[in-house]
Amino acid sequence: MPDPVPVAATTETVHLKRSLGRWDLVALFVVAVFNLNVVPSIAANGGITVWLWLVSLVLFFWPQGIAVIELAHRYPGEGGVYLWAKEVFGDFHGFLSGWCYWTNNMMYVPTVMLYFVGVSVFVLGPGHQGLADNRAFTVVASLLLMALLVILNIVGLGVGKWINNLGGIGTGVAAAVLIGLGLIMFSRFGTTVTAADFRIPANPRFVLNSFGVICFGLVGLELASVMGDEIKDPRKTLPGAVALGGILSGVMYIATTLTLLIAVSKSDINVLQGIVQAVSHMASRVGADWIVAPFALMLSISIAGIGSAWLAGSARIPFVAGLDSYMPSWLGKTHPRFATPYAALIVQGIVSSILVLVNSFGSGVQETFQRLLSLAVVLQLIPFLYMFGALLKIAANPDSGKGLYSRTTLFLAGGSGLVTTTLGIVLAFFPAQQIRSLLSYETWMFGGTAFFIGLAVFFFYVYGRRKLAQAAASSI
Repeated sequence: MPDPVPVAATTETVHLKRSLGRWDLVALFVVAVFNLNVVPSIAANGGITVWLWLVSLVLFFWPQGIAVIELAHRYPGEGGVYLWAKEVFGDFHGFLSGWCYWTNNMMYVPTVMLYFVGVSVFVLGPGHQGLADNRAFTVVASLLLMALLVILNIVGLGVGKWINNLGGIGTGVAAAVLIGLGLIMFSRFGTTVTAADFRIPANPRFVLNSFGVICFGLVGLELASVMGDEIKDPRKTLPGAVALGGILSGVMYIATTLTLLIAVSKSDINVLQGIVQAVSHMASRVGADWIVAPFALMLSISIAGIGSAWLAGSARIPFVAGLDSYMPSWLGKTHPRFATPYAALIVQGIVSSILVLVNSFGSGVQETFQRLLSLAVVLQLIPFLYMFGALLKIAANPDSGKGLYSRTTLFLAGGSGLVTTTLGIVLAFFPAQQIRSLLSYETWMFGGTAFFIGLAVFFFYVYGRRKLAQAAASSI
């Protein structure tokens, strides 16, 4: 479809506070990229996933870092993936990229809430773990956490960033404890994991889905650029923070996956409680049962940080789209006292809460988690098609101007990232082992993808026509 006829910019000037420094960004990247909640879902497919991690780090994660640094340098400002696709491919593609980035988080943030509940019950001590399978308890706890995170981020990144920072610290400590226990276990008892566990299984059907989830787990380097107008000296601060945050996240992903495989049989891994399950098992064997509750508390803080980071970052997309008049203009409003996009944050919280409620009926908690996660993978990776496509278009255009990287680097990163992203999207439609009904799963995946992309087309062209009418009226 063609874009509406270009019109003069009508976006109002909005001033957001520059609250994020270099170490704030490193913590944001760690908490956004390194998400322990996806590790059990991936590790449940066995040792072959370690090779998938390595492949994804080289062919997807490295190109992502190149793309984020290059595009943020060329197109600084609020909006990130929305802004980049808009500048390179036009308004409609910018809107679709931003829309998918936002709606993916409508799916993903509820999975974070479910994961929080699954882990936090271990803080209550032995005998309470079953609460994570209690739908009423899970829904109430998830909604309370959602409300708290929305309120903290409305107050502002000056406050909300500390949830992200605590989440980053919690993630690092939780990973260190998990890996440390794994090393102790290995030194004392060895491991039952053999070379055969790292071979392609006879039936690789369930492993295919995990490749998309791995790519999904590695996104996040672009998140800070979505909040480009809130970074202190972004051109100087961003590149180093991307490199350090990316390296830390990649190392921790591989190490925690290996540790989980050593501690728990892949057939026994629970996708919601797998991390604490592994720590509990290892702690019991080495005589350190006391560590389980404080570990669960630290991991709960980490999960809250993950939810806060993605809630805050993704809410900037409808905020910018509201300013561009491709969504209701009230989404572009900032709080009169805190100067934050409060309307977009509230909408994000409400929609995610509704999805928690809707998906709590009819499916088990683990299956609900996996269905939401798989659709989130597809919607999340669509903006990366645009991001890597933008690198290729810039590299192919001799008049694109000088950036930070050579044309050869941009071609390699763009091509590798585009192919890997496409593969990740396709493989997400293969069901994970927690899925009981193939027909229901595929209906959810194809129907959900078509529904959200259809909504994007509706909003863009309905509000696009209004934008044209307003511009024509103002020119008279």
